Amino acid sequence: MGTGSISDLFLKCQKHVLFKLVIAFIFLCCLDFIFGTFVRYFYFRQTSGPEFVTTYSMTKTNADVLIFGSSRANHHYHPEVFEQNLKMSCYNTGRDGLGIAYNYALLKAILGRYIPKIVILDLNSDEFHKSKGNYDKLSVLLPYYHSYPEIRKLVDLKSRFEKFKMLSHIYPYNSTLSYIILGNTKYNQKRRNEINGYVPLMTEWTGSLETVSNYDNYELDPDIILLYEAFIRDCCNAKIKTYIIHSPYYAKINYLDKSIEIGQKIAKKYNVPFYDFSNDTAFLNHPKLFSDLSHLNNEGAIKFSKIVLEDVIH
Repeated sequence: MGTGSISDLFLKCQKHVLFKLVIAFIFLCCLDFIFGTFVRYFYFRQTSGPEFVTTYSMTKTNADVLIFGSSRANHHYHPEVFEQNLKMSCYNTGRDGLGIAYNYALLKAILGRYIPKIVILDLNSDEFHKSKGNYDKLSVLLPYYHSYPEIRKLVDLKSRFEKFKMLSHIYPYNSTLSYIILGNTKYNQKRRNEINGYVPLMTEWTGSLETVSNYDNYELDPDIILLYEAFIRDCCNAKIKTYIIHSPYYAKINYLDKSIEIGQKIAKKYNVPFYDFSNDTAFLNHPKLFSDLSHLNNEGAIKFSKIVLEDVIH
């Protein structure tokens, strides 16, 4: 066999392999599109659960009063208490484990549709600590990436490759499949018992009161601090009555957390009221108002919501 025949055979094999790779790539793209479209359909059909609250907050709510924050926001502010006293509609957008980056993205999407009258942001101790997890958690916003251009820069903070990963149709839903299944069931509605986004905690704390005296000297994240300031600035520019609140813990805290200190200074810069209830004796003396050390139960949330109305919003 001549060298010409060998080279021809080699070239033929190369073309055959390349053809198979192209076919495999097209097949994978088709699977990605089909499965991604299927999952997306059921994602946006959810009627309960955290993804439903995010979707409703971004696309549908037109409530006069909006509550922002993480789990402490979600479990500490009872919308019906605000509605009954203010004669305004109220929705709790709080979501477990999600901080300023998520909440600012949510705010930007909402302000693209309408302007609420009142915004309350619940700020946690160590809110501004530097952690990769703060950005990894932004994956919950991936299903909205293409529909809301205003949040893309925030979601891209997750990684420099995020915009390329978003070429996939299934990637945005990778971490949500179990939630999607639950969110499409009536069982989940009964289990969570959501009230305008708010999820009541019904258990009572039976442990003792802790005293925290050790200052946690964590590293600050300047980008998260800038997003917090942007949240306040955008609310002020939209002429929204804005309140920053550090809600109760069942622990006597004997130092000023540096995230709270920075949060207070930035709020003062924009003449936005900042209220610190973390050591409020109305709660420290009543463990039955808590579900755990960091979260009020339903009875505590009703009491705290009334205090916010009386002492903060008036």
